[in-house]
Amino acid sequence: MRLKNYRTSIIIALTFALLISAFWFFPSLAFICFISLLIHLLLYPLVNWLNRKMPRFAAAALILGFFTAMAVGWLGLVSSTFVPTFTKFITDFPDINEKIRNLAIIQNSDFLSSEVDNFLSTLMKSGLETLTSSFDMFLSFFNKFIDAVIILFVTFYLLKDGRDIENYIARLFPHQDYFRVYHLFERILQALRKYVTSQLTICCLTGIIVFSYFTLRGLPYASVFAVMSGVAEFIPVLGPTVASVLGTIMAVTQDSWLALQTAIFYLVLTQFNHNVIYPYLIGKSLNLHPIAIILGIILGGELLGAPGMFLAVPIIVICKLVIEDIYRDRLQVQSMIGESRWLRRDQS
Repeated sequence: MRLKNYRTSIIIALTFALLISAFWFFPSLAFICFISLLIHLLLYPLVNWLNRKMPRFAAAALILGFFTAMAVGWLGLVSSTFVPTFTKFITDFPDINEKIRNLAIIQNSDFLSSEVDNFLSTLMKSGLETLTSSFDMFLSFFNKFIDAVIILFVTFYLLKDGRDIENYIARLFPHQDYFRVYHLFERILQALRKYVTSQLTICCLTGIIVFSYFTLRGLPYASVFAVMSGVAEFIPVLGPTVASVLGTIMAVTQDSWLALQTAIFYLVLTQFNHNVIYPYLIGKSLNLHPIAIILGIILGGELLGAPGMFLAVPIIVICKLVIEDIYRDRLQVQSMIGESRWLRRDQS
């Protein structure tokens, strides 16, 4: 095998390997760039539409300004209901803990009692750490504000000059591979755009549905479990399962019949999301096997913690598209070599 025939494939593989490894070696820089890219993917169609009526510079500034205002308003609205409810949830957790331990099915089993104790202790510790980290976030507000400003600036220039940046990078490769590299970038960006928009849609729908259910059934901490269920959708398979278990456990402390209804509600909601909503929004474009998703989430969690679990699926999508591109190019090169040999034999 002559490596020269696969030069572009090798460069592509090494480039994306280095970009992905940046999350490990330069996490702050990598996350700023990645969040900027996600916001760019979300706003790019709107900027293109508005660009028909005004210069791209103005369209990018207007759409990004509107998005920033909406994001700040949404965060303020969520915080006004979520933070007080979450604080009350942490305060009331010892009472909830005691109610769960007093359930007959748990008291009659030493194994269940021990496992529930470990689970609740871990949950309490995680909740306190989350509450503490929220205060730390306010104390380090200046640094977070600087990061947010950098993200907005990077996003603005991606919206304004994103196509030129793609062209510039593609032209760094050999001339005959320009269209191949350019179309690879387009496929990756299109797949990520579909993933981001679909996950945000499912996240919002799930949060609204769970909040409505908890409110209508009189279950406490509706906003806490709504946010938990919505955010969990960004961790496919594992996230919704954990959120469903926690919501059902909360219902058990109120009434056993209500707990059964809540478990059925979560089961129907999860199946509806992943068999109706998710395929409708994404279709078969990603075509990722659940095993690949689960292993990717576990690996991402081991390497980068919670952020790694959120980023696992987008990174898997990128790797999948790069591998498919390299495989297609390899088949094409082998076909060309085979045809060349056949022509030489035919001429002889």
